[in-house]
Amino acid sequence: MAAVISCPFPVVRPMRMEDLVSVISVERAAYNYPWTEEILRDCLRVGYYCVVCEINGLIVAHGIMSYGVRECHILNVCVHPEFQRKKVATQLIQYLLETARWKGAGVAFLEVRISNTGACSLYKRLGFSEIGVRKDYYPARSGREDALILTLELADYNRQQG
Repeated sequence: MAAVISCPFPVVRPMRMEDLVSVISVERAAYNYPWTEEILRDCLRVGYYCVVCEINGLIVAHGIMSYGVRECHILNVCVHPEFQRKKVATQLIQYLLETARWKGAGVAFLEVRISNTGACSLYKRLGFSEIGVRKDYYPARSGREDALILTLELADYNRQQG
């Protein structure tokens, strides 16, 4: 993947089936336990809100969210390591939250690995609060890893952003 030094204007757009090769590449670069093509394909098939983030036409990140009556669940936010810590994740999450609010969601939920201190820090900066722990939620090199369950009242988020 060709590195781009600054990321001022990432473009977020709906994910398409033909994006899956690039999305899987980002998953494999970013995670020890990436989502499979079958999982990603199913997310598109069942109608989850799936988006990619492009910089200069290159898919560098993606997000997947489900939503129902008055709530959303951010299922996956993945940024290629070359584009981490460049505000791509922040912009992608803000896009997902704004979309959820526009669709009528009042609250957002997500899980994050306890060991992912960078993501935990980002979510807290965006206003998420910890409401629990899912024991043994994620695969890990030595067994399983716990996940923090985080939530955000979207009305509170909108006040913070405004």
